[in-house]
Amino acid sequence: SESISVPMIPLGLKETKELDLLAPLKDFISEHYGEEGILFEKEIKEFMELRQAMRTPSRNEAGLELLMEYYNQLYFLDSRFFPPNKSLGVFFHWYDSLTGVPSHQRALAFEKGSVLFNIGALHTQIGARQDRASLPGLNQAIDAFQKAAGAFNYLKENFSNAPSLDMSAASLNMLVRLMVAQVQECVFEKMTLLCAQHDFLSRLQLAQEAARVEDVYSLVHQTMNQAHMKDYVPFSWTTMVHVKSEHFKALSHYFAAIALCDCPVASDAELPEQEKAFIQFHITMPEGPSLRVLLQDSEERRKLGKAHLKKAIMKHEEAMRIHGLCKILRKMDILQEVLSFAHKRSLSKYSEIDHEEDFFETGDAPDIHPKTHQKPEIKSPNFSQVKVTDLFHRLGPLSVFSAKNKWYPARRVHLRRGENGFGFTLRGDSPVLIAGVIPGGCAAEAGLKEGDYIISVNGKDCKWSKHAEVVQLLKSTGEEGVEIIVITLQGSEGPKPVEKKAAAMSSGSGMLKSNKENSRKSLMNSKSASTLLVWSKKSKRSKKSAYGVPFTAVGDNEVMY
Repeated sequence: SESISVPMIPLGLKETKELDLLAPLKDFISEHYGEEGILFEKEIKEFMELRQAMRTPSRNEAGLELLMEYYNQLYFLDSRFFPPNKSLGVFFHWYDSLTGVPSHQRALAFEKGSVLFNIGALHTQIGARQDRASLPGLNQAIDAFQKAAGAFNYLKENFSNAPSLDMSAASLNMLVRLMVAQVQECVFEKMTLLCAQHDFLSRLQLAQEAARVEDVYSLVHQTMNQAHMKDYVPFSWTTMVHVKSEHFKALSHYFAAIALCDCPVASDAELPEQEKAFIQFHITMPEGPSLRVLLQDSEERRKLGKAHLKKAIMKHEEAMRIHGLCKILRKMDILQEVLSFAHKRSLSKYSEIDHEEDFFETGDAPDIHPKTHQKPEIKSPNFSQVKVTDLFHRLGPLSVFSAKNKWYPARRVHLRRGENGFGFTLRGDSPVLIAGVIPGGCAAEAGLKEGDYIISVNGKDCKWSKHAEVVQLLKSTGEEGVEIIVITLQGSEGPKPVEKKAAAMSSGSGMLKSNKENSRKSLMNSKSASTLLVWSKKSKRSKKSAYGVPFTAVGDNEVMY
């Protein structure tokens, strides 16, 4: 019966309605990118299929990867189709995980947050399903609950003003604490598995581990009983958490009694070490003789052990009483079994050490100082572990072709090479930029301007072309000249920065203006494919591609043609 695992609390996934993005995205592609929306139907359908699959993930690693893939894909959707000041007119509908109450919002951040919530919820289900009677099962459960705590914590810190209660700061705070408590309970179970030796010190350690579990569960219980949480959290959860805090308090006193009554009296050699451990064991020192006398006098140890058992039995009975108040928990045979086994074990130990001739009044045993050898970690989601490619790659490099940038209609320019070449300097790649135009040269006469991006040469799409490829295409033209298509970003004419780096913060995805997901700090901290990270990668890629730098600042890597 030692190895019966108490059930854990898993979370249900948030459900969502189907979403048809075909028309809105096609319209946006036509209006904003000037491309034919119909040519992108395949990509839009692929995205919608991914969303559909993400609604019912399998309860394992593959399901987590699917949710992560969709979450990462939303970054590209956000950059391509959600301008800061305009809504796409699509509503994202999600249902509350605990109550099923529907909510909807236009902000993509609500979709992102709900997917993140489901990543956390899926971790809780994986954790609750592990076989905790074995060490590998326990380690997997610990890992799963730590990752669940990390997902809920990340959500709490980076998204605010969610329209549904399960994603409110108070609720997420409660969920993080609940997950941490479940990790701590697994750590206690791990200790009982590993503590093969029944010596005095390892019994004290188990008692302190149990006290630590009791400590974290009482904190969860307090959090669940706060005014705005009380009516929201299921009664069975609150009761279960309360039962566990009483149960582990009882266990801490039981193991203290076992250490005192079942372990041999300290020898002179063991005394210093046992004394040191025992000094920090109780929250207040027990009444009676000094520690040294207590540890070496078996009768004194029996007295204190009996006091601990008396307290343990009271706490076991309290746990059973609270358990009986909840109809749902009464149906859980396993929990009932664990509680009554622990209660009987303490009772039989009590009758074993109780002497008929005991005339002393059993004192009140002080509580045990909580201490753990393995502190729970809150493991933030590692978004970079699931690599995704931008489904809408064909629209062109995000540094230019994004929802927040606007450009003038594309211009078709016919260019002939003069005696001194074309008369412009080029810089960067994907897309190549006209960095300077020589007054009176062929390029100037044809109407090319500094700050133009070359997106096509003789009918060949050059949005993703490298510098050398564009140069090759230009050089291979004959007498008849070359037909190029260029675009100019609005606000980038003349020697001004092409893009202000600050614009890389897509504020439009905010649930409301205070959505912290857009703060630079969280973007840099998270390993997610954030706008800023993509920026820094771009500028490292090659010396020629200096995107966000004023034209005048970069002279050394421009090439004259």
